[in-house]
Amino acid sequence: MKKTLASDNYSGTTPEIIEALAKANTGHQGSYGADESTEAAIKMFQRILKEDIDVYFTMNGTGANVTALSSVCPSYGAVICSSAAHINVDECGAPEKFGGFKLLTVEKDNGKLTPKDIKPFMVNLGEQHWSQPKVVSITQATEYGTVYTCEEIKEIVDYAHSQGLLVHVDGARISNAAVSLGATFKEMLVDTGVDFVSFGGTKNGLMFGEAVIFLNTSLSENYKYIRKQGMQLLSKMRFISAQFEALFGTDLWERNAIHANNMAQKLAEGLSKVEGVTITQEVQANGVFAILDRAVIPAMQEQSPFYVWNEQTNEVRLMCSFDTAEEEIDAFINKLNQLTSVTA
Repeated sequence: MKKTLASDNYSGTTPEIIEALAKANTGHQGSYGADESTEAAIKMFQRILKEDIDVYFTMNGTGANVTALSSVCPSYGAVICSSAAHINVDECGAPEKFGGFKLLTVEKDNGKLTPKDIKPFMVNLGEQHWSQPKVVSITQATEYGTVYTCEEIKEIVDYAHSQGLLVHVDGARISNAAVSLGATFKEMLVDTGVDFVSFGGTKNGLMFGEAVIFLNTSLSENYKYIRKQGMQLLSKMRFISAQFEALFGTDLWERNAIHANNMAQKLAEGLSKVEGVTITQEVQANGVFAILDRAVIPAMQEQSPFYVWNEQTNEVRLMCSFDTAEEEIDAFINKLNQLTSVTA
């Protein structure tokens, strides 16, 4: 089957994860998290983050984001995020529908918020006619493949907390961000003061499953009820937690993310040498954003399917995965060179 540059969701499952699933598929264990794998996975997260956390597993990223935000943001509240945020663009209005709160968005060319972007929303506080800001949500790595430094996250957290706001991290590609920074998860999340995080696994080699982790455990009291209402409580939860235990209990997460990031760097290097191609974002994780000649896009999508990010500018998104091969990158660049020379 043809591999693609469309999304890291297109990739299969890491062989080690398949082995972990097979191992979990023996005998009978308690349901809804009352199993050995879930206990082990929670302890694993406590080792890499801190002891005092609350960990809940969900089936997918949208479910993790929606239930996490809904559990802390009342219906009259608002969540501040980038206009490109997954919760704003790619979740079909689920956060607002199920949470009832409002999204307040900021246009950012690189997808990264700053304290300066948050400040304009700190008005009309206590005014009954206005939605009240309650949470700042940032994506790490962002939807543009850019990465917040630990210092940038701390600046956001410090300002948000000074304004009485909580900070959520959508970490669908958090492993790619960590290896890009050369930082530990503790340095990136705990030491910066983040309150809660949707901790991703699917895009880094899991078959399915994400985790909602409350670093501020005072926020998690009602989450288990919201997760159940949100249809994210899997009865055979061991099949999620066993995957996380295998991914983050070893260096598998790191190996997968390093490879995906390295393939993105290789792709960007190749694209930079093709006449007429403009790379629009700094390549920091496993995604490359570039403007291509509109005439070559259909043929290139035949070579390796990908998404057009901006139809008006012909900006495309090219995503690498744990199983992207160098030969695929070479073939893509060679094909693009051939087509560019013909259309020139």
